[in-house]
Amino acid sequence: MANHTDIDADELHALLSSQRTILVDVRNSDEVARGVIEGAMHLPMDVIPGMGNLLCEHHDTPLIFYCHSGVRSAHAAAFIAGMDRENVYNLRGGILAWANAGYTFVPNID
Repeated sequence: MANHTDIDADELHALLSSQRTILVDVRNSDEVARGVIEGAMHLPMDVIPGMGNLLCEHHDTPLIFYCHSGVRSAHAAAFIAGMDRENVYNLRGGILAWANAGYTFVPNID
């Protein structure tokens, strides 16, 4: 069984800058209305189980989850990694850590 890896904001920034990734924001709609990390797709936490098979495709592409503080996204990452998906990451500290590291947001375009 695969495990997910917790990464910090600087590690996420480096991943986003260096290679193709799948970045998933699992926050609620009212939270993403305040802004998202550029390139993120919004999949609220409650839809993750139904998206499992789709998210398990492309094992070679890093799949990164984030939320407000890192708790919900850790659950999402553990769930998908439990489906034997490789290269699964969780942003430790969530979007709060991203902001505290000085990185910016973009408007949500959902």
